[in-house]
Amino acid sequence: MLPEFENTEIAFKYRSDKDLKQARFLFSSMASPTLTSIGLKLTDFAISWKLPVKGLIKRTLFHQFCGGETMDEAAETAEVIGKYGVGTILDYGVEGKESEAEYDKAVPEFIKAIKYASKNKNIPFISLKVTGFGRFDLLAKSHANETLSSEEQAEFKRIYNRLDQVCKAAAENNIMVLVDAEESWIQKPVDDFTDAMMEAYNKKKVIVFNTFQLYRHDRLVFLKESIGIAKAKGYLHGSKLVRGAYMEKERKRAAEMGYPSPIQPTKEATDKDYNEAVLFCLENLEHNAVFIGTHNENSCLLAAKYMEGHNIPATTERVYFSQLYGMSDNMSFNLANSGYHVAKYLPYGPVYDVIPYLMRRAQENTSVAGQTSRELLLLDKEMKRRRL
Repeated sequence: MLPEFENTEIAFKYRSDKDLKQARFLFSSMASPTLTSIGLKLTDFAISWKLPVKGLIKRTLFHQFCGGETMDEAAETAEVIGKYGVGTILDYGVEGKESEAEYDKAVPEFIKAIKYASKNKNIPFISLKVTGFGRFDLLAKSHANETLSSEEQAEFKRIYNRLDQVCKAAAENNIMVLVDAEESWIQKPVDDFTDAMMEAYNKKKVIVFNTFQLYRHDRLVFLKESIGIAKAKGYLHGSKLVRGAYMEKERKRAAEMGYPSPIQPTKEATDKDYNEAVLFCLENLEHNAVFIGTHNENSCLLAAKYMEGHNIPATTERVYFSQLYGMSDNMSFNLANSGYHVAKYLPYGPVYDVIPYLMRRAQENTSVAGQTSRELLLLDKEMKRRRL
């Protein structure tokens, strides 16, 4: 059964009247670049001066886009959306740690999350970044094929060992791991680490997924090559497909350093490659599982129609759809209602520590005007239906 993305009753069934009104206020504010810019500057100022704004942030942006401050709070959110068939990806939203001690400390935290998820049927995934386990500059040096000193080689090996401990625990506890893509100038070692984890742990089931940002013009070819290598080596490939998250940063760096931008020339080119990637993955489910991470309704409908037309059951464990928590509920909950596997990205962590994530959500919703307009249209439709 194909999903009906216009059905707001299903989309917002888990949200109270108060939640809907608050979401509408937030998205209407984010529709204004001026208001968003002022709000972000005021937030940054308040945090810098240690003003008591935690409660305000927690009741607004944090409540809309995050699952809670602790794993237990995130699990409560997971249970709420799980009642409607929507799973959860636990995403510890703390960023910016840069010491070996912090990287070592991350390992037991992720293993704790894996074991916690294994006891909660609504949490099939965890998400991680390789930069949470090793130094950005070291990854950049490796990507550039610069010679690593003996100390750096040992440091590089420690990144591998940390990832291996986490992925081994995931395999033992039957929890899937989504390895996020990062900036293009550190992506090769991220890919290499993830390929090694897939080869080690994706034997009978896909445990580890690599992420492919299709707003890069070289990623579709790389995706096809990666699935081919997995097939040749006898392991299953995990393909997480996204459009991308670093476009402005990528273009700016390329312009400043004088090399060709890795970003697609147009949105249409990105959409074309993304949809081709979706179809290629669906055509190769014998050797691959695909995680379709997008807020684009057309891409999700394309996948659903292909599955229906090729007798691929919606319940197959080889296909997942995903959107961020707090956005595109019309897609997530209607896909789940039609029987498809769906999981929401659910960041959690101390309020002040997830501020960088919340800032990106606000900026993203301001820059992608169509997304914000769509959210407002659907919220208005549901509020009208509820006569609010």
